[in-house]
Amino acid sequence: MKVFGTTMKDRIKRIDPILFGATAVLSLISILTIFGSVENFGRSKLYMQVAMTVAGMVAMFLIANLDYKFFIDRFFIVMFIFSSLILALTLLFGISGQNMETANRSWLVIPGIGISVQPSEFVKIAFICTFSKHLELVKDKINKPLTFLGLMIHAGMIVGLILLSGDLGVALVYIGIIVVMLWCAGLSVWYFVGALALVIVAFPFLWDFLAPYQQNRIIFGFRPELDPTGVGRQPLQSKAAIAAGGFFGIGLFEGGIYEYLAASHTDFIFATVCEKFGFLGGAITVICLATLSIRLIYLGYRSRDLMGRLICCGIGAVIIIQSVENLWMCLALVPVIGITLPFVSAGGSSLFALYALMGFAHSVRAHENKYYFDTDR
Repeated sequence: MKVFGTTMKDRIKRIDPILFGATAVLSLISILTIFGSVENFGRSKLYMQVAMTVAGMVAMFLIANLDYKFFIDRFFIVMFIFSSLILALTLLFGISGQNMETANRSWLVIPGIGISVQPSEFVKIAFICTFSKHLELVKDKINKPLTFLGLMIHAGMIVGLILLSGDLGVALVYIGIIVVMLWCAGLSVWYFVGALALVIVAFPFLWDFLAPYQQNRIIFGFRPELDPTGVGRQPLQSKAAIAAGGFFGIGLFEGGIYEYLAASHTDFIFATVCEKFGFLGGAITVICLATLSIRLIYLGYRSRDLMGRLICCGIGAVIIIQSVENLWMCLALVPVIGITLPFVSAGGSSLFALYALMGFAHSVRAHENKYYFDTDR
């Protein structure tokens, strides 16, 4: 059977089996966890997760069969303009997420159908594509101050709009993506040293501008046991749920500590997974996330095209940063800032965007020998 001039078999071969296998297992764990907690989470969460998994896999397959370089070369300006506009609209008309107590304006309601989406999740796709194109265009002069300034303006516009919306957690993920992509593009180490020195010098002054409750969230975020009924309540409950699962867990349909844990279907779903499936379920989740990260780094390293390399590095940064932050948050090691666990946390916007990102990684793998850049430059 031929599809658009090539056989379906040829198109399926463009899907990297390791990436697909790891994401499929993570999605299965997610759906099973939500299914076993449907009385607590609600059936709408289950239906949304299943629907977005199917839709995301379809999107991944379609993007995998695009020539990523051809697509980005022609649409990177449109993608950047769209990203800026949708984030500006979110800043003006956005709302907080369901049952959120913060003043974050991170969600937009689609008129007519009433579905809420988180634009910053989809902008990750456009940002990684456009920033990789920008870095490719300036690869020969990346260490010149004016070139670096241009890159910072590009990145700063997107991160600034997200910060203005109040979503610090997502902004930190973007900053991590930027740092990783700049490093992989060959930016001099002295720029990183200078940036680190600036942060260290500015931190005491920035700390004084924080309100007392904001300072407490940071302090007690690292030491939750100092405020067990306030800031530390969620992470301590999360640790208790993880411990309660033992090695094999309490069972798929059993109730437990997770029922009293806020955001146990999103930010703290790892605690729910561990309580239901035990250390075994948690270990499988971590192994799949690690496999994804390592495979993305390997595909980036193997790519003979700078843009392809940077795309894989950027996607790898998303998986690594979100996974580490979320897992440490669930273990009460870092402050709670609202980061989802890739492919596991409930959430349509995050899940669909992640599958779309995987589509670009598959496309890089499928075209790894088509393009070439001189690594000796």
